[in-house]
Amino acid sequence: MKHPLFVSIFCLLTAAFPPILSKECYYCEITDSTKCPGTKMICEDDEDCFDGQGAAMGVSLIRNKGCTRAIYCGKEQPISYMGVTYSLVTNCCKGDMCNAAQGLTAPSLFLQLLSTSVLLLGGLL
Repeated sequence: MKHPLFVSIFCLLTAAFPPILSKECYYCEITDSTKCPGTKMICEDDEDCFDGQGAAMGVSLIRNKGCTRAIYCGKEQPISYMGVTYSLVTNCCKGDMCNAAQGLTAPSLFLQLLSTSVLLLGGLL
């Protein structure tokens, strides 16, 4: 039988210090700011860090960060922000804090949106 004091100390330590194998990532809510520094968060075992970037016609790009399951990585999904529906792509990475603070840059997403817009506008003219 385990000693009650040992169990109490173990519970306190595990609550105060997350397991060493836990992955930490930056988290920030959706923003249209050029900066999304975020705060630290701990991911679940089956999650990776991500940096999500979204675009919509005629508005600035958006970004968010956090933890997500691998099945959502690299996938495009609609997301609503400030009354506008954006096409958001989650770019995942492995390792602690790999989604570190960076400026809002999404050249590939921007170029895809631009080329799609040109094709659509070309078809309308």
